Amino acid sequence: MRNIKIAGRYEELSVLQRVISSPDPEFVAVYGRRRVGKTYLIREFFGEMICFEISGMYNATLASQLSNFSRALGKSAGMVIQPQQPTTWTEAFQQLESFLESPAQKEKSGKQVIFLDELPWLNTARSKFLPAFEHFWNTYCSRQNNLVLIVCGSAASWMIQNIVRSRGGLHNRLTRQIRLLPFTLTETEEFLLKRNVNLTRFQIIELYMVMGGVPFYLTQAEPGLSAAQIIDKVCFTKTGLLRYEYEKLYASLFENSELHLKIVALLVQKNIGLTRNELVSAAKATTGGSLTRVLEELEESGFIEARTPFGKNINDSLYRISDEFTLFYFEWLKTLGKRNPGEGYWLSKQSDPKRKVWSGYAFESICLKHVQKMKAALGIAMVETTDAPWRYQTNAKSQYPGAQIDLLIDRRDATINICEMKFSQSEFTIDSAYAKELRQKTDVFRNVTGTKKNLFLTMVTTYGVSNNMYAKEHVTNSLTIDNLF
Repeated sequence: MRNIKIAGRYEELSVLQRVISSPDPEFVAVYGRRRVGKTYLIREFFGEMICFEISGMYNATLASQLSNFSRALGKSAGMVIQPQQPTTWTEAFQQLESFLESPAQKEKSGKQVIFLDELPWLNTARSKFLPAFEHFWNTYCSRQNNLVLIVCGSAASWMIQNIVRSRGGLHNRLTRQIRLLPFTLTETEEFLLKRNVNLTRFQIIELYMVMGGVPFYLTQAEPGLSAAQIIDKVCFTKTGLLRYEYEKLYASLFENSELHLKIVALLVQKNIGLTRNELVSAAKATTGGSLTRVLEELEESGFIEARTPFGKNINDSLYRISDEFTLFYFEWLKTLGKRNPGEGYWLSKQSDPKRKVWSGYAFESICLKHVQKMKAALGIAMVETTDAPWRYQTNAKSQYPGAQIDLLIDRRDATINICEMKFSQSEFTIDSAYAKELRQKTDVFRNVTGTKKNLFLTMVTTYGVSNNMYAKEHVTNSLTIDNLF
């Protein structure tokens, strides 16, 4: 492994290392949401191996994109004067091919990397970019054993439809693909420590509940500040990075983002999620391709996820928000409008009841992203399992009251873990009212599903569960935030 300064990303780095070691030409696609670190990963890993790099320009014309290409080519060739601007993408790639065939480039040993960043933005309307790009790979790059072609894009759906699942000239041409997701908690901790930001794991969780694991957001964390101070500065001041981020976020990723925003706004209101049919009804959308496309785009970009409930099939999947920043925006930033409350606002909300409710939802979201860590802590990492939500909705003929479980871990060893996730400032205490709720939830689940399996109540909390009579009666396993790292 090359000596680089990237935090986490071990699986992705392993893939890129294999690219360098490969004796064949490589065509790699990297996609993921805005500001997740795609460009940084490629630049930091390949460094001086990148012989040509261009980044697409958002909402630019064909002429502007080609002018940008010309400048990038001149820079790569070490030219003081910008070369003649191509008039088409076919001509542009011919110029790039001539550069790669130049004696100066041919003399270089080892892999040479062509890096096309924000590829979807290069593909402007009627530009014929894709056919020219396909031709470039198929007729030239695919024959150069020392060449690595890397394409990146934040518009995940475009990347998947036109590159990863291409049915045209790039069909089955990719040699590797990387879907870059936000950092896990472990990676977040490593990233912050490398930047000399020393926070307790509880405060890292607090930061994660606002920013998720988006690296660029996390760069705003300054050494010597608490999580609350960082959130105050980044979210509630006029110049804070995240103060108006939401408005830019979806617009920059999706064309005609109105339906995307509508779907997200609906899902924010339902923690366990909504089915496709419920979304069709609530959004007054058609059941055709437009909704399918929007749901796929939101899911591939990491803003929502589809979860199939226990005992149901994929057609009954529940869609829910999986992006922490989106949840935070709707609860805390949207209501402010254009008002900037300034530093100290978040600190003043420490005891706000609304914060307690939001914290609970946000913590659940984090736990659902770290189920594998939970399984490892339970000693079932090697056991075949499926994890799913479950809900029972009452009607006039219902024999049992309604119930909702956000996470079940159904195990091959005839056991189901019913997971309850609770965020608190100290040890969580099960009182008589909550004990009654737990008992009822378990009974309804067993009676409605008819399961004969063991049911183990698993509490996932920040600092553990107080060992009182109710905990002794109901709790089989107790996990803390340390088990999520």
